[in-house]
Amino acid sequence: MLREIRIQNFAIIDELTLTFGGGLNVITGETGAGKSIIIDAVELLLGGKAETAAVRSGAERAIVEGVFALDPRIQAIVIPILQREELIDAMETADEITITREVRANGRSTARLDGVTINLEVLTEIGEKLVDVHGQSAHLSLLRPASHLDLLDRYADLMDTRDALGAVVDRLGDVRREMRRLQEDEASLRRRAERLRHEIDEIDAAELIPGEEDSLRAERSRLANSESLARLSSEALVLLYGSDDAPDQPGAVDQVMQAERLVSKLAEIDKARSGDSESLTSASELLDDVASALRRYLDHIEYNPERLEEVEERLELINQLRRRYNVSDLQAILDYADRAREELEAIENSDERLEELARQEMSLLRHIGELAERISRGRHAAARQMGANIVRELGDLRMASARFEVDIQQHDDPDGAFVGDRRLAFDETGIDHVEFLMSANPGEPLRPLAKVASGGEAARIMLALKRVLTAADHTPTLIFDEIDQGIGGRVGSVVGEKLWELTGGHQVLVVTHLAQLASHADRHFHVRKRVEGGRTRTEIVPLQDADQRADELAAMLGTVNDAGVQSARELLLSAVEFKRARQRRQA
Repeated sequence: MLREIRIQNFAIIDELTLTFGGGLNVITGETGAGKSIIIDAVELLLGGKAETAAVRSGAERAIVEGVFALDPRIQAIVIPILQREELIDAMETADEITITREVRANGRSTARLDGVTINLEVLTEIGEKLVDVHGQSAHLSLLRPASHLDLLDRYADLMDTRDALGAVVDRLGDVRREMRRLQEDEASLRRRAERLRHEIDEIDAAELIPGEEDSLRAERSRLANSESLARLSSEALVLLYGSDDAPDQPGAVDQVMQAERLVSKLAEIDKARSGDSESLTSASELLDDVASALRRYLDHIEYNPERLEEVEERLELINQLRRRYNVSDLQAILDYADRAREELEAIENSDERLEELARQEMSLLRHIGELAERISRGRHAAARQMGANIVRELGDLRMASARFEVDIQQHDDPDGAFVGDRRLAFDETGIDHVEFLMSANPGEPLRPLAKVASGGEAARIMLALKRVLTAADHTPTLIFDEIDQGIGGRVGSVVGEKLWELTGGHQVLVVTHLAQLASHADRHFHVRKRVEGGRTRTEIVPLQDADQRADELAAMLGTVNDAGVQSARELLLSAVEFKRARQRRQA
């Protein structure tokens, strides 16, 4: 829900901070005081068009910032978008986000989410999930036919079945993509097969062995440095064993052995030195092992230029293959060959594979037809029930002559799903094209919602739809601007009751002139306009107690006297009793 909104230098608003709560939030005030400007600010926040006229005269920029609390239901919808856009890590969650919109006097605007700049498309996508504004603007989700199918399916509890259908449609898409690939130009496939055979033969001829590249490099290093290796080994052996040319200079092994014998005799006299004797014995054995290993190593060192040339040629062959197939190592060359064999086999057996895929395609199309027909039957049943409920709601809202219908259309397609004797166009949602139609007045034909009404009448239509679809609608915050246009006090009370009942699943914000509607508020805000220093500014005051609310309602009734205040108190009392009765009934 919208927890808080902060507005700076927007239209006639200098600086304003509003803290909203759950339930029904009502905004009232005289005409021209700036009530609808607050709604305009919210729409800007949700991705609405940024206009320089919105920047307060004399200011460099206008800033609107909203803090939104995300309950678990809306988290499941919004967090995947945030993760997709890398606004949060894949494992993170968020129970609150802050959206900021800034409009400069030169016409440039920026949008930020939790301080990170985002583009307008992402802002609009997220905004549509958080708030629905109904009334004077075009930001009406229920006027968009694209949203009608989802709303009907949620109302009919068909989303799980639709997900199952979507999985089958995805599988059909995979099958059809493979079929198209196999049905490419025959000559192109033949050329591709020839190239694959050549590549496979070339790699097979190399007789590559996994891991041989590293062993070849090590062998090349030994062969290329054989003289140095022999010299170093020989010199080390002379130091360890001594030299025949210098018999008076014993090697390290002999010297350590002599030291070991002397310390062993010393330890016979002084037992405390027995550990030294043991250490020298270990050192003597270790040196002898090293010397023996070096002697064997020296015996196997050979200067073999022919073998070195063979190793160099082998490594160059591997490097050529790696460059040719644009891979990083020998194993990647072998993997490339395996993939090439699979593709070649698929091409060589394309006729058989095409026949198998065609059988799969027909089977999937029949399965899709069965699921889609089941979904369609559910939609038709739910549509009739929805239409009757909406007409009843509209009658309560003084639109007794209104008619409502869910139009469900299907279209033939020679490549479509099998439904009875027909083949119908389909997508992951099924075979139906859904649009809400309505006639607001007697004698008028049913037409799309967007063409039926405007202003307050449209807002009442939206209220009726929201009332019926409230369980199916996941949008947490609903805003109704001037919903009371063209209705009187008696119907105003009914509208207030219906708006308050929406708060069971939504936060509701309403701008109204009707005291009967405003009396149902859980939080009541009064907007007023003041002139200071020759400048007009709007400010908003939360009405904290019953006396303040009664005074405001009396002013809205046009009777600012004791009788008017008493009438206002009666409206408040009636609203309280209505809420208590509904709460008892729900309990």
